[in-house]
Amino acid sequence: MADYVLPKFSKKSVSKTGARIALGQRNMEDTLILENWRAAHAYVINTFQANLRRRTRTSEAVVGTRLKRRATIINKLLRFPSMQLGRMHDIAGCRVIFHDINELKNFRSNFHKARFSHKRKSLEEEKWNYIDHPKSDGYRGIHDVYEYDVRSDYGVHWNGLLIEIQYRTLLQHSWATAVEVAGLLTHNNPKFGQGSPELIE
Repeated sequence: MADYVLPKFSKKSVSKTGARIALGQRNMEDTLILENWRAAHAYVINTFQANLRRRTRTSEAVVGTRLKRRATIINKLLRFPSMQLGRMHDIAGCRVIFHDINELKNFRSNFHKARFSHKRKSLEEEKWNYIDHPKSDGYRGIHDVYEYDVRSDYGVHWNGLLIEIQYRTLLQHSWATAVEVAGLLTHNNPKFGQGSPELIE
């Protein structure tokens, strides 16, 4: 079994670090706490991506993963100073990409019936449904948030960590990827409404 990073700090300590980062008062200890908290989410990603890949192996759906970059976490805390780092739900992420909306909705509905103890936190169906209610910038997709919860002696160390699962069609994913690439190439950040108004438009 691969060596995964254990979360060494309480959510309270992590959130205090996040508060200092939001105020621009980050110190060396805060950097270490942030990096440990971020890296610890890799184990949760691995658990969910294995489950998602198993459930999509007979389809053409594509499963991807990502661990939010440190700079992106810091940027988010600066944009939302009241956000608690210990409760940031999208540090760990899995993405499932489908050919069409019906395939997406059917898979998601079945995944909600999965027999595991991880807790789905996004019970308000409309809260992160950006297909029926697109973001003002045009983003479309549906997000679910789960809280990791197991009883195994090994996995219990990660209990309470959150992961976001994003469901998109291929076209929606292409649009979102184009926005991210445009930001990287132009040193703007249109994904978060930052940078040149012309580029964002």
